[in-house]
Amino acid sequence: MTPATRQEVLGLYRRVLHIAKNWQSASGQIEETMREKEYIRNEARTLFRKNKNVTDPKLIKQCIEECEARIEIGLHYNIPYPRPIHLPPMGLAHKQGRTLRHQEKLRKISKPIYLKSHDEIS
Repeated sequence: MTPATRQEVLGLYRRVLHIAKNWQSASGQIEETMREKEYIRNEARTLFRKNKNVTDPKLIKQCIEECEARIEIGLHYNIPYPRPIHLPPMGLAHKQGRTLRHQEKLRKISKPIYLKSHDEIS
């Protein structure tokens, strides 16, 4: 990891922790706010520790993009949890000769960037 990339990653981590510190839930309830703050801190801690040994520049860039997307979506919708995607079970392929394996590949490709790591840790 280059020093510039390291600084960018550390800056993202600090930004997430700052967001968690100042987070206010949409409902305004103290218990829910505390639960969401804790979720943000735990999610950041888990994902950053999981990816601390990543050395591939493309994978590092993908992780940075995912983090930035989750930050922007969380701040925009005021929801710290990843937004789910809703795809019909067999809605991505034609009915003629497509296999289940191809369906799974299409579903994986269509997954938004902000959900790439969420299924791996939950």
